[in-house]
Amino acid sequence: MSSADEHAGESDLNQPDVDPSVREALAAAARRSAVGHVAPGEAPTSSALLAAMGGIRGLVESILPGLAFLVIFTITQELVASVVAPVVVALGFVVARVVSRTPVSSALVGVLGVALSAGLALITGRAEDNFLLGFVINFLFLIAIVVSVIARRPLVGLIATFLVPSAADWREDKAKFRVALIATVLWAALFALRLAVELPLYFAEATQALATAKLLLGVPLYAGVLWVTWLLMRTAYGRSESA
Repeated sequence: MSSADEHAGESDLNQPDVDPSVREALAAAARRSAVGHVAPGEAPTSSALLAAMGGIRGLVESILPGLAFLVIFTITQELVASVVAPVVVALGFVVARVVSRTPVSSALVGVLGVALSAGLALITGRAEDNFLLGFVINFLFLIAIVVSVIARRPLVGLIATFLVPSAADWREDKAKFRVALIATVLWAALFALRLAVELPLYFAEATQALATAKLLLGVPLYAGVLWVTWLLMRTAYGRSESA
């Protein structure tokens, strides 16, 4: 078999025959993911990281509802006011986006999540149940990532495949595979750490401490892991592209 045939065979293995519409849908999903906002091979910058997290508006929309819950619950110890306030804040973000004619999808998802969390807390009458939905989401992400690692298909590598043409050989390139594996394990560690810290506080009914931990383990930890992922991907993909 010629080298060209071998190369074609490898390409077939790396790029399975997928319907174009399905591939485009997967690529779009990859671009919307955390890793989809980084550029393998490029040096990370603070402005690029901020943009990857939705800019200043994205940060405010991520932090303010949780902060509103913490402040109001700390002051009043009142369940209804504490869980309704974040919903009002999230609705305000939707209105602001409609008025400014900017995409509202992320804000609508935020309202849905905050409203469901508030509903759970109001149904049970327990302020700490405002965080149940977050536990479920973190657990599902953790399971998906762990499964991808066990299956030797680290999620970061799969996402990179849809973002960068040169990433197609990541499973054959030991350096790229190792980077994808380490980066994927880092994301698993993020979700595992959140659960390890927050679940004991939930069962202890330490609502204020739980709300504080959720804020600290939210955007700051996310930004840190995203930054490290970017640096790791640059070591492999930057080396490959410059070779």
